[in-house]
Parts: sequence; C-alpha cells; structure tokens
Amino acid sequence: MAANDQVPVGSGFHAKSTAREVVEGISLSGKHAIVTGGYSGIGLETVRALAGAGAKVTVPARRPDAAKDALTGINGVTVAAMDLADLGSVRRFAQDYSAAAPKLDLLINNAGIMACPLAHVGDGWEAQFGTNHLGHLALYQGLLPALRAANGARVVALSSTGHVRSDVIWDDPNYTSRAYDKWEAYGQSKSANALFALGVDMREKANGIRAFSVHPGGIFTNLQRHLPDEEMVALGWKSPDGTIPEMIQAMFKTPEQGASTTVWAATAPKLNGKGGVYCEDCDIARAATPDSKRWEHARAWISDDARAEKLWAMSDTFLANA
Repeated sequence: MAANDQVPVGSGFHAKSTAREVVEGISLSGKHAIVTGGYSGIGLETVRALAGAGAKVTVPARRPDAAKDALTGINGVTVAAMDLADLGSVRRFAQDYSAAAPKLDLLINNAGIMACPLAHVGDGWEAQFGTNHLGHLALYQGLLPALRAANGARVVALSSTGHVRSDVIWDDPNYTSRAYDKWEAYGQSKSANALFALGVDMREKANGIRAFSVHPGGIFTNLQRHLPDEEMVALGWKSPDGTIPEMIQAMFKTPEQGASTTVWAATAPKLNGKGGVYCEDCDIARAATPDSKRWEHARAWISDDARAEKLWAMSDTFLANA
C-alpha cells in the first residue's frame, strides 16, 4: 500500500457519529463476530451496535464473570475465557471457537493496554507490544481458517493517534537494552497494530479477507487506568480540580462515538474492495503532511508494505519461540 491510498471516501459520517448511526440500515443477520475487550468502554459499545444489527458476537475475556455482568441484556452475545497476554489461552480460545463455529465474518481486535509501567509477558515481550500486537496476531492466526470460510470477512485492528509517537523499535521492541518509555512503547504497539492490518490485507485479500486499522478518537475509558490524575493534568486532559476542560470535552468522544469508526470499518459498503488503510472519524484518514496536527492522519511508517512484512517476520519468530 502507498500513502496515496489514504484518501477519504466521503462516508457521510463525522467525528461525533455514533456506532448505532453508522450501522443503521445494515443487516448483520447470520454474521459472526469476535470483539476482544468487548465488555467495557468502546468495546462494549461495539458489541452493542453489532449485536443490535443482528450479528452473533463472541467476547473473549480475561475476566469472564465481569464480562457476563457487563453484557447482560444484549441478545446474541457469548462470553469465553481468554487472556491476550497468555498465548496458551489465546490458542485454546481460537481452537475452541473454530471447532464450534463454521465461519467468522468480523474479527475486531479492540482490547489493549496503554502507558503501563514496564512489564513483560509471554516470552519476555514488553507488555504493550505483547498484549496489543502479538496476542492479537496469535488470535488472528488461530482464526484464519474461520475467516477464510466467511468469504468476505473483515479484520479491524484498533490502532491510535498514538502511532505518531513511535515507529516499531526494530532493534529492541521489548526494551531489553534501552530505557523504557511508556508512551514510546504504546506508540510502537499502535504502529504495530496498523502494520498488522496492512499485513493481513496484503496476504489475504485474494481470499476475500480485508483488514483495516482505526483510530477511535480520544475517549475516557478504563484504558487510562495506569495514568494518575496529575499526569492527565499535565497532558491537559483534566483540570487541577478534576474537571474536564471545555476544549477536551469538545475534542474527546463518548464511548459510543468512539466505537463508530470501528463499526464503520467493519460494515461500511463504501469500503468494499478496499483494505489495508488507517481510518479515523468514520472515514479513511488522509496521509500525514508536515502541516498535520499530532492527533490526526496516517504517518508514513504505517503505510509501508516493507515494514508490514518486516513486522510479520519478526512477530512470527517471537510467536514460534513461545
């Protein structure tokens, strides 16, 4: 893919459109979806919108009991146990799902962690890279036969404007020799999410699978659980008295608005025949220019086929050794 593929299609929606609005009039009856992290924040609203349109949705969860409580009253939803930081758990879920379901139409890689203290998961992987990227890649690989069987599946990976902070740190993605920077590590994982979607699309479009990465927007959810109030004040997200500044209120979205770009990427007819692109505000994002603000547009390194291939090869090595 080239940066010139990052061209908006004129979706008719906007930054504050809701997930229910973008799926209105679209029937997902007979469709099967998986939404990781689908029991809180924008994941919950994604499940609500997809199920409301008729899809059968499976939510793999690290805390199945909490997930069942949160999803009570939403028809067509099944909860199963899975921990993205535990490859054995991921592979068991994928195997069990594939044995029980004939196909998978939508895979929504929504779950993630952000700006956490240094920790390692799996085979020594930095926690954000391991959870946000490698865990989801292993999940996708286990579900690939079911996705191919759907004949028209879509994969949506939640990236972020955080990708602006860092390309993949190719020589030390797990911070074994460099000083840890939690925001750089988060940016790396979000660039990896976008390159994953590009890699999926490159490999599988001939098999009917198209993939997209999305920036959901700024939303206050449990994703900020590792950030103390004083840091959010320093970032400008909160005032010293704990209130939300008017400018941030105008820029940030509600969880249902934050779920809209995910749902649009998963269902929009205007994306038929397209894939591998990064989306924001319910449309394909523009390629970044020197005039782009830090919270908008797709940086060149997430639209690079060679980087997508390099990440895939590196990730395969990590997963094969785990």
